[in-house]
Amino acid sequence: MVLLDDVGKRYQRQWIFQGISLHIEDKQSYAILGPNGSGKSTLLQIISGILSPSEGRVSYQVDGQDVEADNIYKYLSYSAPYLELIEEFSLIELVNFHRSFKSFIDNVSSKELINRIGLSHAANKQIRHYSSGMKQRVRLGLAMLTESTLVLLDEPTNNLDNEGIEWYRALVQQYMGERLLLIASNQLHEYDFCANQVDIREYKPLMSS
Repeated sequence: MVLLDDVGKRYQRQWIFQGISLHIEDKQSYAILGPNGSGKSTLLQIISGILSPSEGRVSYQVDGQDVEADNIYKYLSYSAPYLELIEEFSLIELVNFHRSFKSFIDNVSSKELINRIGLSHAANKQIRHYSSGMKQRVRLGLAMLTESTLVLLDEPTNNLDNEGIEWYRALVQQYMGERLLLIASNQLHEYDFCANQVDIREYKPLMSS
């Protein structure tokens, strides 16, 4: 469970959003909506702990117990097009490196995880030689197949073709049902299954100070 209490964020003197108070329940799906540049990614980064709010507070509970913000990374996984991969690694090296920090759902092997990503044919190729769509599959696969209670996805089908979009939706159906899922998006096919929606435009300040 994630609690946002009057959260706001500004850069220099410009407020991106203000007054966000939300009670984000476990085992639910939420879509954070708004046009490009509206602050969706910023809010997702604040929830993840990557960024700190300029005002307000974010708190967390896991199994009814409070979790400090500095420790929430243990319980979440995150995918976004702007997150860099270690491009000197091959995919198998990257998956094994990831496994050294966090386990995978169903305790799948590295080989099986790569199969589920759909990149077994490129398992030994360096990430630097991957297309943008292949890299996005890697980001999504690592995030959605990691054993985490909170999954954050920013523009999940960015750079994916139609086959990749169907693959993404199949992963959601198979693996997200018992987890807290937050998706920042303005593409209906990325979030139309979400039970809850948060429109970032409702939290825009009337005037900047």
